[in-house]
Amino acid sequence: MKQPRNQPEFSRPLQVDRVPKAGSVERIAADPPECRALAARMNLPAIHGLSAEIRATPWRGGGIQLEGHITADLEQVSVISLERFRETVSLPVSRYFLPSGAAAEHQAEDDADLIEGGWIDLGEVVAETLALDLEPYPRKPGEAFAEHVEDSPGTVSEESPFAVLARRKPQ
Repeated sequence: MKQPRNQPEFSRPLQVDRVPKAGSVERIAADPPECRALAARMNLPAIHGLSAEIRATPWRGGGIQLEGHITADLEQVSVISLERFRETVSLPVSRYFLPSGAAAEHQAEDDADLIEGGWIDLGEVVAETLALDLEPYPRKPGEAFAEHVEDSPGTVSEESPFAVLARRKPQ
């Protein structure tokens, strides 16, 4: 079943005005259907587990700072052997959110996202962070590209191509 376009596969909304002044620690995890939907979104064979522990702290004029880490158990396809392999990745997450009025005042804050309707979707923050930090050309551990044939001694003629053509020219 496909999600509506505006509905994220992994949604864990956090109401901004309910975050205490001392901050709060949010622990979230994707269930199996959410993992399957995220794997399809990220073009991965599978995501077996996805969890995060994120500390939400009030920040600058009604904003929120998110810091924590993400752990994902996933499968990827090696660009060398085209074999699937499983790995666990651990990633830091650090994001800043400002309400739209405060965002206009702090235009220098290019890294701050907007708080929409008083909510931040922690699940989408986790999904975006994972998607952006995945290795674009994954390799199984220990795999390496084979030595190029051109780099092997004796396989490429050291003779100039013009010398070869000169020998072919009728005299």
